[in-house]
Amino acid sequence: MTLTHTLADPRVETAISRMFKLAEQDETAQAQLPPGALDMAPQALADAAAGIYMPISADGGKLLYNLVRAIRPATVVEFGMSYGISTLHLAAAVRDNGTGRVITTEMSKEKIAAARRTFTETGLDDLITVLEGDARETLADLEGPLELVLLDGWKDLCLPVLRMLEPILRPGALVVADDIDQFEGPMRPYLDYVRDPANGYQNVSFPIEDGMEISCRL
Repeated sequence: MTLTHTLADPRVETAISRMFKLAEQDETAQAQLPPGALDMAPQALADAAAGIYMPISADGGKLLYNLVRAIRPATVVEFGMSYGISTLHLAAAVRDNGTGRVITTEMSKEKIAAARRTFTETGLDDLITVLEGDARETLADLEGPLELVLLDGWKDLCLPVLRMLEPILRPGALVVADDIDQFEGPMRPYLDYVRDPANGYQNVSFPIEDGMEISCRL
């Protein structure tokens, strides 16, 4: 007997493969960013990087799918949707769980429009709520409890977003941070915080592509 899952749905599989292929041009697109782009304000940087996919890795996406299947969270929160590759993995797991929703955030209007088309195309749009704007504002009034959070937006904002969401993290909630090796400098304040036992997390680093930190709220 062969068991099916939503990641194997031809619509989802095709969309993810297409976006990973387009993301292969990221290095060229990044080279075209203006000098000092990383020092821009978050919205200005989001606009400048509108053509850059910045995707999670294929293995990272599968890990997210497995985590959501295992935890069965009522609400998954994603900071930094980009074009929605990671969002599709999260939503596919929610679909297969038969319960839950995904709330994701993004600043780029161009990326939001493209991602919404993809979510509709894959039949997962009913599970995904896209919040446009700075996550420090759009997630400020979110109700908990939260059981899984993915931090994959601008790296200097990962810690502020986590601190904002901490009051509604339930014990045992998982917080996943992507690109901890690729952006080790900008991620240092975040990593120092979650790895300090006084702040209430148990952590493990996964050597997946650019690195992932998974933190369990104690």
